[in-house]
Amino acid sequence: MFIYLNALFVGLLVLSNILGVKTFSVGTFVLPAAVIVYVVTYIITDVIGEVYGKEAARKTVQAGFFTQVLALVFIFIAIQLPSSPIFDAQTEFATILGGSFQVMLASLIAYVSSQNFDVFLFHRLKAKHGSKKLWLRNNVSTGLSQLIDTTLFITIAFWGTPTSILLGMIATQYVAKLLIALVDTPIVYLLVNFAKKEKATQAYPTQANVS
Repeated sequence: MFIYLNALFVGLLVLSNILGVKTFSVGTFVLPAAVIVYVVTYIITDVIGEVYGKEAARKTVQAGFFTQVLALVFIFIAIQLPSSPIFDAQTEFATILGGSFQVMLASLIAYVSSQNFDVFLFHRLKAKHGSKKLWLRNNVSTGLSQLIDTTLFITIAFWGTPTSILLGMIATQYVAKLLIALVDTPIVYLLVNFAKKEKATQAYPTQANVS
């Protein structure tokens, strides 16, 4: 289960960078398509932290960062490769996968800051409440981490945009992410229970032996 959770975490991160190019509308909300994927990564780190320990969750966040950097490097190389005569979608390919340096930088800064804060706060609350109140640490850590992520990403990615527009974008995206995050608690409990049962019968990394 531990390996699958890590693989899912990293895969969703890379996927969110690709899906983020598209925006969609829900009423008056205009959101990046990545919002439906990225929020799930916080569920995964909370489950890993709850079952396998803080150090395991921290290592997962680190792995996600390095994977994103490598993905961006290889995407850049792929874009720069000369197109073959039968490939006539180079412009579209570069537009969808390329993005701008400012947006990519904003994504990485927001990711590192918010995910590490999520791990920190989740385990700060766990130290206080023990194994009880999983719903509280899941929702509080995810909610505040999403605020950090959204604020940093929007501010850096769209630096120079009028403040009123930036605040509107931050508020809109945060509300959407928070609503999605609030309904994930049953999923967290389900995954935690499953992982604990599976961990009891097999040897997986824990906070004590993750290096």
